[in-house]
Amino acid sequence: MKHLSRFVAPLNDLAVIGISGPDAAVFLHGQLTHDITGMASDRARLAGYCTAKGRLLGSMVVWSGQKDDASVLYALVKADIASALIKRLSMFVLRAKVTLQLSSLKVLGITVDHSCSDENTASTDLLKHAAVISAQQKPWDVVRSAGGTWIAAPSDDRDTARWWFVASDPGSPSVQAALETTGNGADDECWRAADIAAGLPWIDAATQDIFIPQTLNLDLIDGVSFTKGCYPGQEVVARSHYRGTVKRRMAYGIVAQAGDRSAGTLAGTDIYKTGSPDAPCGRIINAASCDSLHVLIEVQLSDLPTQEFRLEKADGPVIELLPLPYRTKVDSE
Repeated sequence: MKHLSRFVAPLNDLAVIGISGPDAAVFLHGQLTHDITGMASDRARLAGYCTAKGRLLGSMVVWSGQKDDASVLYALVKADIASALIKRLSMFVLRAKVTLQLSSLKVLGITVDHSCSDENTASTDLLKHAAVISAQQKPWDVVRSAGGTWIAAPSDDRDTARWWFVASDPGSPSVQAALETTGNGADDECWRAADIAAGLPWIDAATQDIFIPQTLNLDLIDGVSFTKGCYPGQEVVARSHYRGTVKRRMAYGIVAQAGDRSAGTLAGTDIYKTGSPDAPCGRIINAASCDSLHVLIEVQLSDLPTQEFRLEKADGPVIELLPLPYRTKVDSE
């Protein structure tokens, strides 16, 4: 994977939904897999939004903020499902005092590697600020500044700090100066590859209504609360958890010989086991190209220790499995 001590990536594949009104927190609490009413103001929450059958329609990062001197919640989601999520959530507002709308806020991905020397490294006010606040922050911390909101993203490397920076003014000189440090235009792909290496899944249009939260490891990375109470699909999610019936999980791999396949079109693509051409054994969840093709895949737990996985067909490119940076419970399930 491309290794730079500091870089900025414009994340145009992400969008921000604003949820405002006196009942916003209670409403969202009753719709998502995580505890929203108990969320601290300096923390963000990873959460999922499910159908009544427990299948994910979206994954999102939620945090609180201020707009026009009033409290508001924000949700970071994939841009291609943002409007659909607003439409569906709005169906359940009923008499609650809640407004959902697509925000004009723009998102940057900012990476700071503390193991690298700062010599000869392009730096701007935004990057310098990221380096300063990274020293004492941990994933999901929220830091507010005059130019926007910083949300600490998970990383597979303890020396590397990653931030979603939600810019209040995308046209400000500090944002534009930071974007000018972008190298060959592939920084957004490398940011997505880092999401994949960190084991952070994103639901997009190609993978809606397919996976339960546990399949995407949301229960392992604090994306599900099993004590918060009801939400759509809660019964299915809780049953799978308490009965130990999670048979499929998410794994991380690299495809070294992916040819000219476009990572942006691979979500939802079938994967196969070597020598078993008759039926796929799982799907691609997310993919990104950064030196190699990085993928999150959905597979049968029982297949993980013994099987070799292939992309698109049984004799397709090999998916080399790599460890995720958190315990996956493979040994116990």
